[in-house]
Amino acid sequence: MKKVQEELRLSSFVKGKRKALDFTQVELAKKAGIGLRLLREIEQEKHTLRIQKINQLLNLFGYELGPVKMKRE
Repeated sequence: MKKVQEELRLSSFVKGKRKALDFTQVELAKKAGIGLRLLREIEQEKHTLRIQKINQLLNLFGYELGPVKMKRE
């Protein structure tokens, strides 16, 4: 269950996609049209990010940010 939750984290998703494409952070930021600092903040799970900028990055992979039901333990 913990692995599934980890895979749903934005930081893990973006980092995994970046590594699968064999991109550096610099290359991915440039390709997505976002700043390197923002990409680093996403991968480090910064909690105050702009949705528009996150979607700009996710669109590169054919995704967009959306609501996901939280699991309560």
